Amino acid sequence: MKNIWTIARMTFREAIRRRIILTGVILGLVFLAIFSIGFHFVFINASQEVPTAGEAVTNLMMNEAVNMLMLAGLYAVTFLSVAMGALLGADTLSGEIISGTIQTIVAKPIRRMDVVLGKWLGFAILLAGYAFLMSGGTVLSVWLLSGYTPHNILSGVALIYLESLLIMTISIACSSFLSGLATGSVVFGMYGLAFIGSWVEQIGSILQNETAVQVGIITSLLIPSESLWRRAAFEMQSPISAAIGMSPFSTVSVPSPLMVGYAVIYLIIMLMATISMFNQRDL
Repeated sequence: MKNIWTIARMTFREAIRRRIILTGVILGLVFLAIFSIGFHFVFINASQEVPTAGEAVTNLMMNEAVNMLMLAGLYAVTFLSVAMGALLGADTLSGEIISGTIQTIVAKPIRRMDVVLGKWLGFAILLAGYAFLMSGGTVLSVWLLSGYTPHNILSGVALIYLESLLIMTISIACSSFLSGLATGSVVFGMYGLAFIGSWVEQIGSILQNETAVQVGIITSLLIPSESLWRRAAFEMQSPISAAIGMSPFSTVSVPSPLMVGYAVIYLIIMLMATISMFNQRDL
């Protein structure tokens, strides 16, 4: 365990040296600033345009509009977190193998498994900070400007982080036997497949097309990343949106908690596969 923490600290320091953290924080703050400014003007305009049909109805309509805008911001945060996870893991093993840096590490009395777990842990901590900074900043901005707090915010943000962690793990797994460029292509291709499969399932549910729904479910089993976002959106959307599907982020076919558990098992299997492939690779 000591070796794993040592590699994790080295990975974290390397991320600081390469200014990955600094770049992520700066871009994250720019996104939050743009989102806050945009949300402010949209909220002001919506407050003026919403019909006056009694205080209760007006507040309900405003809350629904704010919830939709917040989910739009969190959807962007999810994509940025996924991209960060993919970029962190894409070159972590392959790049060090090509440069010969990895030989310096494995020449010491450190197991290859410790190297993989240490790097994964270091990036997982880094990604947690980024994902929670972005998600928390988005929710905080909405609360400061409108006073609105979404339902089940903690579980929703945790699911967003789990999705980015899953993509990061897949990226590290591919990096154990592919180059950094090939890893990026494969990971973003898989993410795109999950995205399309999710929409196929949603549209199939609306049209009651069982074949389309099954295609979406099979895609979710191949890579369950988008299912985690749909579950997060379901957790954080209002009960009215969930019931009548009035928001573009409403989920008709809601992933069950079993799918979340499947995603966790999927992540663990990918991590174990990474260790196995890295142990067998000729350095």
